[in-house]
Amino acid sequence: MGAPKRNRKKFNKPKNTFNLARIEEDRAMIKEYGLKNMHELWAVQTELSRIRRNVRILLAGSTGFETIRGNIVGRLSKLGIISSDVQLERLLDLKSSDILERRLQSRVFRKGLARSMRQARQLITHGFISINGKRVDKPGYMVTVEEESMMGYYKPIDISPQRAESGVKVGREPGVESAVLVESEAASSSSEESVVDAKEE
Repeated sequence: MGAPKRNRKKFNKPKNTFNLARIEEDRAMIKEYGLKNMHELWAVQTELSRIRRNVRILLAGSTGFETIRGNIVGRLSKLGIISSDVQLERLLDLKSSDILERRLQSRVFRKGLARSMRQARQLITHGFISINGKRVDKPGYMVTVEEESMMGYYKPIDISPQRAESGVKVGREPGVESAVLVESEAASSSSEESVVDAKEE
């Protein structure tokens, strides 16, 4: 057997870890985009920091980094974050929200395939979302402009809002109902009625 793969951290913790203003801002971002925890947000912030660092190197006129420009601009333009003819100085103005908007979870919600960010994450992790007919179960998958038109349901599901009396389970998020039907309650109530009828006979 070969050596086991060493897992590396995909994020760096912020320097001002205990800054209350930063914590509240990060919490608001997590709630807005339905992220699982701080680690997912920190991974995006780390990627953004790496992009800015490379851009500053290019703006400083350092030699040997000519291919970095093409890689950065090509990748970000492919994701629809910037245009292909953007100036390097504009890349320093990128925000975490620009990258978060290209996550599969965000695109599923923006396209109307889910009624909330939470539901979008649930549909993805449960295998209901596909790109070009292939199931994708990673909420953090970065969707390109070309792939966005190929998004759809991998298997049929009804996410239309239902009333409580129709047997639809209400989700954790206030005002949002899950698309999963609950049949156990109806089955249990019918079984109780049949037991009562048998006793009366």
